[in-house]
Amino acid sequence: MLRGNGAWQSLRLPLALVALGLFAHGGALAAEPRVILLRGWFGVFSTGLDGIADQLKALGIKTEVAGHLNWSNEVADILRDRAAGHSGPLVLVGHSQGANNVIDMARSLQAYNVTIDLMVTLSPFMQNPVPANVVKAIDYYQGPGWGQPLEADRGFHGKIVNINLVDDPTISHIGMDKSTKVQAEIVQDIIALKSN
Repeated sequence: MLRGNGAWQSLRLPLALVALGLFAHGGALAAEPRVILLRGWFGVFSTGLDGIADQLKALGIKTEVAGHLNWSNEVADILRDRAAGHSGPLVLVGHSQGANNVIDMARSLQAYNVTIDLMVTLSPFMQNPVPANVVKAIDYYQGPGWGQPLEADRGFHGKIVNINLVDDPTISHIGMDKSTKVQAEIVQDIIALKSN
């Protein structure tokens, strides 16, 4: 069972109303989050990330989908963006090998004192611990089965939420990113960054 007992249904509101209610501030947009979604192995199994990206882009949130092999290029882009003065919330989302690589991204950015406001992993396996620069980490996995819960690295003071989906027969490792329930929860957690 996913969080919120159907809280994902609140996303059925027209996107325009949600965008107006949460993102408008005196006619200008608030500090805009940047969201990077990393596909799994060779990018062939993580097409559900495109659905998340489309929903976020419709809300005016800067979002991109990349292959997991490009994670170090994404780190360089983030550092350039920060050097240019962009300081909005940073969100990293990854599926399968991409889930492992968003943890690698966070660890690389820790060396530059870049905060990861939200990190979402979908079915990571044999992953590294969550570094201390992550404020909140949410992990969707199936155990026993594929994926593992996240653990904190030394010095971590944020929040980790591990969500075991093993009891939901409609969700598999390959299809976890395509689950409308999981997608809706991820979008809702990203939207919450804008309303804080």
